Amino acid sequence: MRGITDTAIAGVTVGALCCGAWLLRGGVEHGAPPQPSAAQARTPSGLEVPAVVPALPASSPERVRIPSIHVNAPLMGLGLTPTGSLDVPPATEENLVGWYDAGTTPGEKGTAIVAGHVDTSDGPAVFYRLGALAKGARVEVERRDRTVALFSVDAVEVYDARAFPDEKVYGAAARPELRLITCGGGYSRGTGYRGNVVVFAHLTGVRAAAAR
Repeated sequence: MRGITDTAIAGVTVGALCCGAWLLRGGVEHGAPPQPSAAQARTPSGLEVPAVVPALPASSPERVRIPSIHVNAPLMGLGLTPTGSLDVPPATEENLVGWYDAGTTPGEKGTAIVAGHVDTSDGPAVFYRLGALAKGARVEVERRDRTVALFSVDAVEVYDARAFPDEKVYGAAARPELRLITCGGGYSRGTGYRGNVVVFAHLTGVRAAAAR
């Protein structure tokens, strides 16, 4: 994967994609975001699945859809902060997702990174239900070249911030893969969210985008 070798990226993802202030004010209507179960974790037999669809050429993503959790959001490019960490979408934008635009584009060979907020100070945000995704769920990424890259979820896992597996999440891949990242791992007043929810997915299809 091009450029994403700075381990500080994991740390900024943990802190800047999370708010939780609305939980402290009650959060009764929605409660805390769902967390992955053991059944959603990646199994060793699923680590070396060969590519079933040829990789696509590079093209910037413009929108992500996850039908099973009702996500339909525009994508913005994310760069690095002055400290070399991954930037994040504006904290006030509850339905905006970002992608690391110096890295792999979704559908290319390699690992594309997409990040979104789990909540804002006012309540749940775009990736609030990311931890509820099931294996096999579909993720659609509409690209600038008018193709839609179709991904299938391989696993959904949650990691403590102190033991985030940078290489597993951000490392290079031999096929087109996608990572969706938000905050998770439980929430407390003293520590905030304690980790990250990460979705692992791979390219399984491509179709033309609908006419605008």
